[in-house]
Amino acid sequence: MSEQATGDCSVEVIGSGVAGLCCARLFAERNCEVRLRSASAGINDDCCSWWAGGMLAPWCEMESAEPLIATLGVESTAFWKRYTKTVVSKGSLVIANRRDKPDLLQFASKTDHFTWVEASEIAQLEPELTGRFETGLYFNCESHLAPRLALQTLLDELRGRPNVTVITRDELSASELGEPTQCDWRIDCRGLAARDELQDLRGVRGEMLLLKADDVVLNRPVRLLHPRYPLYIVPRDDQTFMVGATMLESDDRGPVTARSVMELLNSAYALHPAFAEASVIELGADARPAFTDNLPRLRRRGRTLYVNGLFRHGFLCGPAMAQRAVACALDNQIDESVVDEYHT
Repeated sequence: MSEQATGDCSVEVIGSGVAGLCCARLFAERNCEVRLRSASAGINDDCCSWWAGGMLAPWCEMESAEPLIATLGVESTAFWKRYTKTVVSKGSLVIANRRDKPDLLQFASKTDHFTWVEASEIAQLEPELTGRFETGLYFNCESHLAPRLALQTLLDELRGRPNVTVITRDELSASELGEPTQCDWRIDCRGLAARDELQDLRGVRGEMLLLKADDVVLNRPVRLLHPRYPLYIVPRDDQTFMVGATMLESDDRGPVTARSVMELLNSAYALHPAFAEASVIELGADARPAFTDNLPRLRRRGRTLYVNGLFRHGFLCGPAMAQRAVACALDNQIDESVVDEYHT
């Protein structure tokens, strides 16, 4: 994507989660004057994106999502590979215990871009799982990244640009949001906080653990299918692993529940018994914004564009949605697959 001149266009981006940072980055690349306004002090646990798994797995997600998510995911993966150095492209592995093989067959029937792997191939991909699982699905074109580092990289780059102003600890009141922006465009990326304008937005609670397990080595995200508590484990640096995630119809942002901790730990132990000796170094929960069909939306009302409803697909869809916001505002190009309201 090359930088293109857009005259004297000015843009106000509200929100510094994954959607807001991607929008700010792409508008800045088009030489707009960008003002990024964030209610938080920076990249921290005030932001829903802080608790993301960081899986760039468009084909795995097709098991429970619409094809649109795969389309957006492929575009977003290209964005992350260009703008960060944290992307690891070793694919994704989906496995199940023998008794749960019907779940694996059902998973396979809903997606593609995978190969079936047997026990010997699983052992080559993940030596730590040797002899534990008989069959699985290997998605060799998928990736993962370190989400917090990726967000910080974007923010640091924005702060270094002369056409970008970053304002933190700047929570806008309802009256301020109700006033017309002084910029040419306002890009609203507030997540659940935007329910004052997007009444059909709802919260979906997700919970995660961060474990340090010195006796476990995994090379790629591994999904373990289970009828009660399926999970994914994403390797991070320094023998740490993100373990998630529950999905509850709730906008509660409170602490992780004991039930969820037990289920996530039981699942991790089922994948590899050495997780029983792991240290729990972080617990987290947040409410992710979603519409009724769990698909993202781009909505225009006057000179405001709302980028929202990323559900659990923030890193997978955020950059692609930002690209569509830029195309809508600067090029008058409307992608009807994500736009369901357009009021000039």
